Amino acid sequence: MENDRHREDFCEVHQVHEEKVAEVKRIMLPEEKAQALAQIFKTLGDPTRIRIIFALMQGELCVCDLAEITDSSESSVSHHLRLLRTQKLVKYRREGKNLFYSLDDHHVEKLFKEGLKHVYE
Repeated sequence: MENDRHREDFCEVHQVHEEKVAEVKRIMLPEEKAQALAQIFKTLGDPTRIRIIFALMQGELCVCDLAEITDSSESSVSHHLRLLRTQKLVKYRREGKNLFYSLDDHHVEKLFKEGLKHVYE
């Protein structure tokens, strides 16, 4: 039974479609861009960070707000925000003694919404 499922993942006959392969290879994503994109998805691969992004889609919030919203400690939220900032997914602005976080740009929300659409389909 296990062997049958494994075989489903392979062609029954090895035949490379050279024109298609050549075209895709011509436009293939460079390794460094693939690594950068994989790192973004890896960063987004945490439920708390997903919830932080979702909360920030509603508007800017400080660490205290995000900790309350996600039922997390401020220390934990701060750690997650640091990772999200590293990937340029969120940014912050200082107002007095507070840091207010927001999404870095519209691409982050667009990426998130597309993923969420896929989840709900």
